[in-house]
Amino acid sequence: MDGDVVPILVFAAIAALVVTIGVFAYRAHKKRMEALTAWAQQLGFSFDESHDSSFDDHYAEFSQLRQGSNRYAYNVMQGEYRGRGACAFDYHYVTYSKDSKGNTQTNHHHFSAIVLESGLPLKALFVRPENFFDKVGEFLGFDDIDFESAEFSRKFCVKAADRRWAFDVLHQKAIEMLLERPAYTIEIADGGRIMATLGGTMQAEQFQAGLDLVCELLDLLPMSVLQELQEGR
Repeated sequence: MDGDVVPILVFAAIAALVVTIGVFAYRAHKKRMEALTAWAQQLGFSFDESHDSSFDDHYAEFSQLRQGSNRYAYNVMQGEYRGRGACAFDYHYVTYSKDSKGNTQTNHHHFSAIVLESGLPLKALFVRPENFFDKVGEFLGFDDIDFESAEFSRKFCVKAADRRWAFDVLHQKAIEMLLERPAYTIEIADGGRIMATLGGTMQAEQFQAGLDLVCELLDLLPMSVLQELQEGR
């Protein structure tokens, strides 16, 4: 084969692959948007695809929404779910890093989140799937909160300034429920809002599962805990 032909064929193959990947990405995006639109309509939620840069101020209590720069929410779906205000959305932020040659690289990050208004004066609590660094931290003595359920303690990292509050929320029934569901990261903020994320952008069924998860976690709060919250203890 002519030596000049080989590079042309390689270039053509690469170009075809890029086009194919682009087509698949476009189709996946279109399919997701159609599913999100249908899901929002089913729940009676509004749906706004435009960029909203106010979320890091409106939900300033959530550390996950204050990472990096050029932060904005998009595909914002809002309404009432099971008697509570709810907002589901995609989120974007930018971080910067340097490569081996010292050149600055711009990194775009996207993930999805759900925020639920509990209507209760809740206290801060952070629950997320445990990772390798958590295990290293435990070895070095930086322990998270452990529970009677060894499986739950292995699977999740739990942080709370008020340890009693962590045990009030994560009692046996709540632990069993969380172990049965996909492992969302759940952040309860001081004041009453709860946020759930899954690491990347969510599909419609994952938004639904996350909403049901946080609602059920609230519904499982013991009556004695609810009374203490209402009395401001």
